[in-house]
Amino acid sequence: MMQILVVDDSIFMRKVVRSVLERGGHQVIGEASNGQDAISQYRDLKPELVIMDITMPVLGGMESLKEILRYAPDAKVLMCSAMGQESMIEECIRYGAKGFIIKPFKADLLLKEITNIS
Repeated sequence: MMQILVVDDSIFMRKVVRSVLERGGHQVIGEASNGQDAISQYRDLKPELVIMDITMPVLGGMESLKEILRYAPDAKVLMCSAMGQESMIEECIRYGAKGFIIKPFKADLLLKEITNIS
């Protein structure tokens, strides 16, 4: 079981991800709707994993990834993105993301990625 922070501007996606994670035996310890909140919650909650959307208001996923990794170089971040943003995902991996998943995704694929990262 991992303690996970879920970051997505879509409340629907956060609920879907939470449901998959909880059914998979993981604990969602926080949710954020933008990158700025994600950074703040990361510092407060110290999750074992962050699942983060790339495109969000206020501060995007890529910028948030960089900031989280500056604060905690060993942070585990799984980027989540819509179809067509593959180049952005590759850039996030170069910056230090531990993996990525393309939306829409199947529950077992998300859980497999988490297992691979942990």
